[in-house]
Amino acid sequence: MAVALGSKGFVLRPSFSSTPYATFSSNYRTKFSLFSTISPLRTSHTPRSYRTLVRAQRATWLPGLDPPSYLDGTLPGDFGFDPLGLGEDPESLKWYVQAELVHARFAMAGVAGILLTDVLRVTGISNLPVWYEAGAMRFGFASTRTLFIIQLLLMGFVETKRYMDFTNPGSQAKEGSFFGLEAALEGLEPGYPGGPLLNPLGLAKDIKSANEWKLKEIKNGRLAMVAMLGFFVQAYVTHAGPVDNLLTHLSDPWHRTLIQTLADSSS
Repeated sequence: MAVALGSKGFVLRPSFSSTPYATFSSNYRTKFSLFSTISPLRTSHTPRSYRTLVRAQRATWLPGLDPPSYLDGTLPGDFGFDPLGLGEDPESLKWYVQAELVHARFAMAGVAGILLTDVLRVTGISNLPVWYEAGAMRFGFASTRTLFIIQLLLMGFVETKRYMDFTNPGSQAKEGSFFGLEAALEGLEPGYPGGPLLNPLGLAKDIKSANEWKLKEIKNGRLAMVAMLGFFVQAYVTHAGPVDNLLTHLSDPWHRTLIQTLADSSS
């Protein structure tokens, strides 16, 4: 019996010819996984010993969980988590995938922006407002109404283009669809635009084979969404930025904790 290490796990292959414990075809492979179901196999050739067959099972958000049939592991970051059954409809599932991807990217940009501006504010390098008051800040070069209208137009244009590419994949990469700049954007597939503007490092030129990059992005995006939720709660309870909260905790780690903060805010 030979064991070979492959890119996706251990591969068990027969290396005997006289007394096989089971019949194997030339293409038969049994893979080990972390969460595999092991069942004993006893044959006439092994009267007092047991061999094990290992049934491969993909990783899920809860070990041992049987994921829904419509979540077959082909989507990036699919760990079988859909307690509300929102993805049962295939068309809705496609839209939810795109929506999660966009929210993840906004969250990653938001977390990076909040932490950077908070560090600049706390260290005194720049006189910036705390992040949840930034929207009320007035700028000398334009009024708040003007900035809002410009943002509405720009975001509306980008989101419209994204929706059109979702409903008709590839339509926004056709010549003349974006003022002659289609080559600079080079749409790869819905949700993954590329080109020198949006993929300057060329990390995923072959988007069909970039499953590892997609998985890393969605994992970091989900972590960023949880972090943003934490920032919201933090600001509501403490009325301070995340760096301020961190410094307060480090000043007295045993007493300046989450539990103590919540107890003080409720009293």
